[in-house]
Amino acid sequence: MSGPPVMGRTLAVALTGMHGHLVEVEADIGQSLPGFVLLGLPDQSLQESRDRIKAAARNSGLPLTRRHLTVNLVPAALHKRGPGFDLAIVMAAYAADHRVHGTEGPVFLAELGLDGRLRHAPGVLPCVMAAVEAGHPEVVVAEESCAEASLVPGARVQGFRSLHEVIVAFGGSPDAPLASALAGPAPGSGSGPGPGLGAAEDPGPMPDLAEVAGQFEARFALEVAAAGGHHLLLEGSPGAGKTMLAERLPGILPPLDDRTALEVTAVRSLSGRSQDAARLIRGAPFQAPHHSASMAALVGGGSGLARPGAASLAHGGVLFLDEAPEFDRRALDALRQPLESGTITLHRSSGAVRYPSRFQLVLAANPCPCGWGGGRGSRCRCSSVQRRRYMARLSGPLLDRVDIQVTVPAVEAVALTSGAAGEDSEAVRRRILPAVTRQAARLSPFGLSRNAHLPAALLRDGEVAIDPRARAGADAALDRAELTARGHARVMRLAWTVADLRGADRPAAEDVDTALYLRRRGEGEETA
Repeated sequence: MSGPPVMGRTLAVALTGMHGHLVEVEADIGQSLPGFVLLGLPDQSLQESRDRIKAAARNSGLPLTRRHLTVNLVPAALHKRGPGFDLAIVMAAYAADHRVHGTEGPVFLAELGLDGRLRHAPGVLPCVMAAVEAGHPEVVVAEESCAEASLVPGARVQGFRSLHEVIVAFGGSPDAPLASALAGPAPGSGSGPGPGLGAAEDPGPMPDLAEVAGQFEARFALEVAAAGGHHLLLEGSPGAGKTMLAERLPGILPPLDDRTALEVTAVRSLSGRSQDAARLIRGAPFQAPHHSASMAALVGGGSGLARPGAASLAHGGVLFLDEAPEFDRRALDALRQPLESGTITLHRSSGAVRYPSRFQLVLAANPCPCGWGGGRGSRCRCSSVQRRRYMARLSGPLLDRVDIQVTVPAVEAVALTSGAAGEDSEAVRRRILPAVTRQAARLSPFGLSRNAHLPAALLRDGEVAIDPRARAGADAALDRAELTARGHARVMRLAWTVADLRGADRPAAEDVDTALYLRRRGEGEETA
């Protein structure tokens, strides 16, 4: 005589890049020969979960059914990757065998060890974000993932050390676990809403601008870049302070907004850097890859679905390329898409992924191969052809997207020995924050927050268009082909930032002139 239909269901999340898809895990127990079949386009690491799950269930005191178990991951057309489905699969199998109940509501996100321990699965934060957005705020994770999962507003997180504890929490009656290390009282789970967006990372001490001797023009360029979110090129001889300036840019940037902070922390989680994702990242990230970095290291790549690169790890902060002409030119030109759109889309045979990449690009370059061209004295022996060829490694289309381009001269002895320190980072930051607030209020109707992201159409004809009399200098430079159309729009954005820093309601002619001066290396570029 046949019994009632035997079917168990749980929920999990499959990640495609940063985007999560809710997956329904169905488990069916049949009457055929014993076996364990996993359906729904699982990858190799997910196929291996069958043996992990069997061992974990046995060592947790509740072995899986001895009958034929079929597990289906829906939607079947979506590729599923990674070990983060382990807990959802085993709980669906238990539910199909009527050994646990209440498994259809929560989302289960954890890897299993052979001894039944729950382990952290990379990408927990974007998975929880996807679950909450899909209307399933209850999530069950490994105890070590609890803090990370609780960063998502609205999530109701439960954290457990072992599968044995999860079984008990969902009404099961397992025997004592075989692994003695798992015995003992269950720890307090992370039930209920976590600390959410209030739990922020302490960035610790940061390099201070007061340590930079002299370089008042470059310091002003850095301040304008920080206030408006502009890209920056620093050209100068070795030892002038280009790297010191770039390293101090994150210290004067405003804190990340809620959405960007979650995205930045989610990228860290997806990269497997769980120690960086345990607390919400509020400080601007700083990435400085070596000039030998490949295109995959810079923009993302790898086998299967592409992983995030330095450009995505710098989302919300600074991507610093020291000795920029030494980078592979193809890798540099690959940055042109994220500089315009704020995202990187990477296509592979197994699918396309999109990662956030809204960063500030800072390029540092010597004026010539030997580094001493343009400075005081006659140390440079490079020919004019060598100099042009060296700087030509930075393509015109890339430089056209860099708003501020300044020369950093060699430091004079009086600046090093006078003992008079420049303003520290905190003083500069206090000037920048009101300018950022002013921008956000003005641009909020357009869904924007920084001047650097203003569309060119709004700058030509709209509420943020600059008076023709004030922009006359930039218009004349455009007519003389000293600026491209893109360069003209970037000068307008810079002029708004200069006006915001001095507290003006609208840019004046002197603000446009200052913006032109900050972009003076852009003269004569060709339109991309």
